[in-house]
Amino acid sequence: MKSALPQRVVVVGAGAVGLSCAWFLQEHGADVTVLDRSGVGAGASWGNAGYVIPAMAAPLPEPAMLRAGVRGLLTPGSPLAVSPRVSAATLAFLAGFTRNSTGARWRRGMSALAPLGHGTIRAFDDLIAGGVTADVREETLRIGFTAGESTAGLEHELNAARDLGQQGGYRTTAGHEAPFSHHVKQIVHVEGQRFLAPGPFLDALADSVRKRGGEIVDGAQVRSVGFGPGGLQVDTWGGAPHRADAVVLATGTWLPELARPLGVRVPVQSGHGYSCTVAVEEPVTSAVYLPGVRVAMTPYGGRLRVTGIMEIAPPDQPFDHRRLDTVLRSIHPLIDGADWDDVRDPWIGARPLTPDGLPLIGRTKLDGVHVAGGHGMYGMTYAPVTGKLLAEQIMTGTGRRELTPFDPLRSAQVVSRKFVR
Repeated sequence: MKSALPQRVVVVGAGAVGLSCAWFLQEHGADVTVLDRSGVGAGASWGNAGYVIPAMAAPLPEPAMLRAGVRGLLTPGSPLAVSPRVSAATLAFLAGFTRNSTGARWRRGMSALAPLGHGTIRAFDDLIAGGVTADVREETLRIGFTAGESTAGLEHELNAARDLGQQGGYRTTAGHEAPFSHHVKQIVHVEGQRFLAPGPFLDALADSVRKRGGEIVDGAQVRSVGFGPGGLQVDTWGGAPHRADAVVLATGTWLPELARPLGVRVPVQSGHGYSCTVAVEEPVTSAVYLPGVRVAMTPYGGRLRVTGIMEIAPPDQPFDHRRLDTVLRSIHPLIDGADWDDVRDPWIGARPLTPDGLPLIGRTKLDGVHVAGGHGMYGMTYAPVTGKLLAEQIMTGTGRRELTPFDPLRSAQVVSRKFVR
């Protein structure tokens, strides 16, 4: 065991999770360097919907999702799809996902995630109070259902979150309400959630890390992490090594490249999402969601950001305009006042998925090297609280009980009952 607490920390990955870890490490006095193979927010962080929704951040594997995934394989244009480029790692992920898609395991996963949800809003407030000049708005999330679609599944999920102490009361109304069209017959209003513009938020977070003395190095692709002269050493392709007392790996869907040699065996699969922005006649003031087609929408610079698709594919999957067209076609009849000829900002990003739907947060087998990743669709929701808890664990040497279920060295298949309160 180390005799001294770390002072120099290298964070690998400049997405929402990596930058949050860097910021909270600085709160404990660490000298932080952030390395990224591309740049700030180049992965799944930049173009996502910007939802901060602890009341709805549930494990992805569950019976309804499994059924929807099977139907998606048989239905062209489905919002759930698997790329033809199926690797052995993808097959292992899908097998684990199937095993974890039971009601009992979903409930255990919800219990494991509850402590993270309890700290989510406070962690965002800490960032803002500490000088991150981001526009994080508290609004009601409006979820639209067409005729024949049931709200029962969503209400079950919200009630389960409420029973675990999550904030987010809800109410249901009937009838037309902008921007939904007349095809939307019921709307569930989930209160007390937040949303943000991911790009400006990441820029503000990165600026704050730099102003507090941190260094962010773009174009630094890490080759390996290990021990060298004087302690831990982070080697990059074509660059000088970086010395550290501790290292945090927050590389999203690329996590297995560096973490697997360090004992992390839980598969991390990329689930690609697509987004764009469209012009709207009247400003949309809150986040809206259409679960029937699995499309999320948020206000973005006077336009409407549209986000959808879950495509299981390799992390380097190229942009496919057909996927984005599928998203837009699915919401044409459901949204009023949008100019579908004015589509801008096309984007693809890879969400890091795990077979049990739980993130990987904590120590690896190599002393001083930690992991923060695998948050799936809820990286923006859980990034600050992940950074806050992991930074405290690293900088004090004291384990945080909230992180126990997310042990990166856990079994690849199931979260154990002993990890859940």
